[in-house]
Amino acid sequence: MKSFMIALLLCHILTFSIMADSPMDIARKHNIIYTQPPKTWDEGLPLGNGLMGSLVWGDGAPLVVSIDRTDLWDLRPVPEFEKEEYNFKTMIRWEKEGRFEDLINLYEKPYDNPGPTKIPAGRIKVNLPQDEKVERMELHLDRAMVSVQSKGGGKLEVYVLSGYPLGFIRFINMSDMDVELVAPPFGKATDNEKLDKDDLRLLEYPSPQTRKEEDVQSYLQEGWGGFKFAVYMGKIKLSENEHLVAWSIISSRDEATNPLLLAEEYVRGVLNKDYKNYIQTHEEWWKGYWEQTYVAIPDEVIEERWYHETYKFGSAGGLYPIALQGPWTADNGKRPPWKGDYHHDLNTEMSYWIAYSGNRLEQERYFIEWLWSIRDECFKWTQRFFNLPGLNVAMTTDILGRQIGGWRQYTHSATTGAWLAHHFYWHWKYTHDKHFLEERAYPYLRDCAVFLDAITKDCRSVDGKRKLPLSSSPEINDNRPNAWFEELTNYDLSLIRWLFTSTAELAGILGKIEEQERWLAVLEEFPRLWVSEDKGLLVAKDYPLPESHRHFSHLMAVYPLGMLNPYNPEDMKIINKSLDYLNQLGTSLWCGYSFAWKSILSARAGRVEEAVRNIKIFSEGFVLPNSFHCNGDQSGKGYSNFTYRPFTLEGNFAAGTAIQEMFLQSHNGRIKIFPCIPDTWQDVSFYQLRAEGGFLISAEKKKGKVSKIVIKSDVGTECILFSPFTNEEVQLTFQPGETKELTSEKD
Repeated sequence: MKSFMIALLLCHILTFSIMADSPMDIARKHNIIYTQPPKTWDEGLPLGNGLMGSLVWGDGAPLVVSIDRTDLWDLRPVPEFEKEEYNFKTMIRWEKEGRFEDLINLYEKPYDNPGPTKIPAGRIKVNLPQDEKVERMELHLDRAMVSVQSKGGGKLEVYVLSGYPLGFIRFINMSDMDVELVAPPFGKATDNEKLDKDDLRLLEYPSPQTRKEEDVQSYLQEGWGGFKFAVYMGKIKLSENEHLVAWSIISSRDEATNPLLLAEEYVRGVLNKDYKNYIQTHEEWWKGYWEQTYVAIPDEVIEERWYHETYKFGSAGGLYPIALQGPWTADNGKRPPWKGDYHHDLNTEMSYWIAYSGNRLEQERYFIEWLWSIRDECFKWTQRFFNLPGLNVAMTTDILGRQIGGWRQYTHSATTGAWLAHHFYWHWKYTHDKHFLEERAYPYLRDCAVFLDAITKDCRSVDGKRKLPLSSSPEINDNRPNAWFEELTNYDLSLIRWLFTSTAELAGILGKIEEQERWLAVLEEFPRLWVSEDKGLLVAKDYPLPESHRHFSHLMAVYPLGMLNPYNPEDMKIINKSLDYLNQLGTSLWCGYSFAWKSILSARAGRVEEAVRNIKIFSEGFVLPNSFHCNGDQSGKGYSNFTYRPFTLEGNFAAGTAIQEMFLQSHNGRIKIFPCIPDTWQDVSFYQLRAEGGFLISAEKKKGKVSKIVIKSDVGTECILFSPFTNEEVQLTFQPGETKELTSEKD
């Protein structure tokens, strides 16, 4: 039997180098380059700092920098949800009575109201001289900068600065440029003008207060209910051949009583100081971001996918959670696709999967704290709509966590809070932060468990098992009446069983034995997952997935919940049957994110070829030239019947997650290195991916064999590693901050 050696690394700095190239070098290999400038906003090169974003596009007549800020929202209330009949009891009765038109009018049509909605911030137009038209654009991933080269030799550099609500445009060898700040086209329609349902003028805002001088332009825009935001842009001549334009966006949502004055202060602060200090701080942040965790993959498509998605996560993850389009709201005079809202039946959750094994918990923690901050609103809605104790969360929400409507079977699901609770659980599992467990994870899971206990307590199947009064499985049967199921769907059942199991687990860790026993007792009152001998996991009891479908809600127990254990032969049989049946139904009704999710599921099952193939299809068919995930197939190769274009970010981050799942898996008490790597990847490595238990793991494979593994423990605990050297399990014990290196004895 082949043995291996474990060495304790006494130094605090991890000296293990997994690749010859630096992460900055690898990131630069995957810069996005245009030699034909993009002509639409959704193909613009993306920049962002988690709060502000921009998209750079256009040929110079004009060159456009679309600008955005994540907390710009129209937050008018939904009047339909203030009606007396807006409650769960009435919803159940109307469903039984077949009052489907009334249900649609009350729950779904309000989504077409002008607001609430995410709103854009405007754009900066740069009109270049005729001989200075754009020849080349490049997004530099290593330092988050877009460079623009003109045919006349001039150059622009565009930044959205890390750590500041600021953006720069640096002009080099361009003396005759015309820069204009343009407010979004709010306002009112002319008489008898028929507007598209997404036209921004339906919001009926007053015209902005504008200022335009030689070196200063600004506007102050008033929105709904006294909300205001301001954009201030200033220009300075640095030398005969160099100019600088800086802009800032400030909203009244961050308690700025005078957003225009604050925006001006930020810009003047830059123009009155050495701007290079700001750029240095910005580049240092991105250098640290890339050096924190990185990979090297001998497959260019797969490696590029990971770097593009990891770049966007660093650009989009910030104080407010990543909405459908993140900090890149539509710049076309219309509301963003799906109002740019928060969809909690897949989109928000999937957007943060990449953070856990990807070791990006700084960005993920903002999401957790936002969920915590909206608890009062969610408690209020749970009591108002369900008339029950505990915590649930509306599926489609605005930035304050308030229900905004849509297909009723999902927007008013009873298990949305449980899915969001999974992120609190994962944060605990990946950090083993005891304070977080006590102050955040257990209280959130407990409150969700209280609600699901209450709503199922007096609702039983004929066999006496608990169920929901109405159950659904996103987005099976769309919003048709049969999208409600009388018996629990596997989607709801998976979330319910996972929640009570995990709440009991956390209660036990905290020594709350009575509470642990309570949750375990409730768990036993629910049925087991619905499984077919030949089709694996079902949508609901005796109800297999009838056709190809974009949302794998019936497979939640495989991933992300991890309730089925691939190390258990019986569970693995169910997983494989489920994936085989999914393959049998085909991809005709999949979206882009479906291929990314399928890759994760395949990686979890060790189905190497499937995992790689689905990421490559995603990359070929469902990614715009700037790397944005568009929901429909753009390849023309028939991967899906959906060919629509709107972009959303969850598919991007799911694709990055899939690649990480090929490199490292930690679930069901085991850590596995390179669990789903093709044999053709002879030389492959990763640095500091994160595993459950608070471990940072690095590994390299040379000439097809694992040569070295380095494991660092944040908090000091035990782990069980499936050793690639002996093909056996090995238990390792760590002190806080301790690092161990594992190598083959032959090395």
